Amino acid sequence: MKLDELITIITNQTGTAVNQSLLAECLGITRQTVSNRIKNDSEVTVSELKKAEKFFNINLLYNNIHDFNLAYIDYYTDVFASCGNGSIVFSSEKTKLPIPASLIKGYSKNKLYSVINASGNSMSPTINNGDKLIVEHWNGDQIQDNKIYVFCYNNEFFVKRLSKNIDEIIIKSDNPEYRVRTIEADAVSDLILIGKIVTTIQSLD
Repeated sequence: MKLDELITIITNQTGTAVNQSLLAECLGITRQTVSNRIKNDSEVTVSELKKAEKFFNINLLYNNIHDFNLAYIDYYTDVFASCGNGSIVFSSEKTKLPIPASLIKGYSKNKLYSVINASGNSMSPTINNGDKLIVEHWNGDQIQDNKIYVFCYNNEFFVKRLSKNIDEIIIKSDNPEYRVRTIEADAVSDLILIGKIVTTIQSLD
């Protein structure tokens, strides 16, 4: 669902015209951000739908969930990385989380997705502690510069922006308090990609 579609739905349900300023107040962002996202055909996140439900006292998602093309994705409340043999192992504790397919960027039934929890503040303000992250599992594609990935390196589990610099990998955090790191060419093979973050469901806590 696009932001302009959300405005139309809210207007229809409330009987009151909703402008960009009111939607910005509802979502906790600036009017200019709303305007830019509409121009860029930005998708609405599940957390934003929940904010709109609460702000306008209407039903957008959970009570009308049959109106959505749902993707039932494995949600792992706890994950761990086993890098001894170059493999990533998810915990066996999982549930199926229904997510409107329209909220998943580039969604395809032929791709594998999982949902994990974010921990820490290294990717703040883009990703905050407690957010749910939808991961499109890696299928051998090249790293897309400056996209956010989940990966394992030196037996540690990371969510960071990755870029390639010839044969090196640049690792960036969105939080400026964290320094940029580089994986040199001779150690690149030790980085194990799990997948790319395609959608963030923000925590409302």
